[in-house]
Amino acid sequence: MRKAFKIAIIGGLDIRAYPNAVQGSILMWFTLSAIGLWVLKLPAGSAVFGGLLATLLHIDSEFWHQLGHAFAARRTGYPMMGITYWWALAASRYPRNEPELPAEIHIRRSLGGPSSSFLLALAVGGIAYFLRNIGGISWWLALFAFLDNLLVFTIGALLPLGFTDGSTLLYWWPKRGENKLQE
Repeated sequence: MRKAFKIAIIGGLDIRAYPNAVQGSILMWFTLSAIGLWVLKLPAGSAVFGGLLATLLHIDSEFWHQLGHAFAARRTGYPMMGITYWWALAASRYPRNEPELPAEIHIRRSLGGPSSSFLLALAVGGIAYFLRNIGGISWWLALFAFLDNLLVFTIGALLPLGFTDGSTLLYWWPKRGENKLQE
């Protein structure tokens, strides 16, 4: 895989992206625009603009999810160093020279993302609920953000797919209490 390029440093986190993150975002924009056009029957301009906004909401939701990990990691005393975007998702980056950490720390850091995404899903779900009678693109975007945060960044993140928080939890949960941090 090609090297990730630096985007910014935000809150002490080094934000990077692989080139395929740009491709993934464009593919997502195209797909969401097509859904807006053919499924939601939006006018072409609204579908393309709505697809762009939904893509940006997804990227922001991923960032929020990663900030949840960062907050939880900082509270454990073993913070993240950055976030790397790839395709339509991102991964937390921790220092390579971390000491061997107890399972409980890995578990706490892992749960930070899904729990923050769940809180965001509740907030955006409330917004979608109040917009339901108004309808239009604002309601569809709020509904998309709710479903994206609930299904992808909360429930989906907890599935053990090999690259998710669920896989981390599945690995570390049985190891709780085995090792104590030695400094």
